[in-house]
Amino acid sequence: MKTSILKDALLGLAAVSVGIAISATTALAQVEQHSQVSIQGTALVTKSSNDQIPSNEASKSGGLLVGYSYQFSRWLGAEANYGYTRNSQNFIALGGPSSLQADFHEVTGALVAHIPVNVRSVRPYVLGGGGALVFDPTQKFIVTGAERQTRGTFVYGGGANFDITKNFGVRAEYRGFVYKVPDFGLDTLNLDKFTHLAQPSVGFFVRF
Repeated sequence: MKTSILKDALLGLAAVSVGIAISATTALAQVEQHSQVSIQGTALVTKSSNDQIPSNEASKSGGLLVGYSYQFSRWLGAEANYGYTRNSQNFIALGGPSSLQADFHEVTGALVAHIPVNVRSVRPYVLGGGGALVFDPTQKFIVTGAERQTRGTFVYGGGANFDITKNFGVRAEYRGFVYKVPDFGLDTLNLDKFTHLAQPSVGFFVRF
């Protein structure tokens, strides 16, 4: 089951990458190609929704984010990313508290606006896009009827690439996600409310 989820996520990432390449066809005729692959360690902090019953609070966690970006011009680019972590989703419902440990997968695509600056080896950017978040319960905490669930998300953020050499450097980034609180298919856990996930990260990239 876990292998199937990872396969689906990677297929989704590949599909987003293909879409980016297709949309860039016109730009490629005029602009030199710039590709970049990145790998980053992330922290995930989700806003608690505890002002109602049922309520939700997700544990803080660390994870991994890998991505491919394509710069069409000096100003514009696009990227596709896959991220993974594992956390606990804690609920308080009318029937009492419930906790689910879940694998968390993110597959997103975004347009990237590059910001030219007069600082050598520093390349700041901002981004905005969308994608899917997959919440898949593990066997550590079992809640009867809980199912894997996918939520659509809006993603925004920004950061900077710091070139160490022509083809290698460090990336620091912040991403924010807005999405509907998962209920794992259970009416008793349905908040019918949106939440916000903050995801700061730092890692390395290779350009080619």
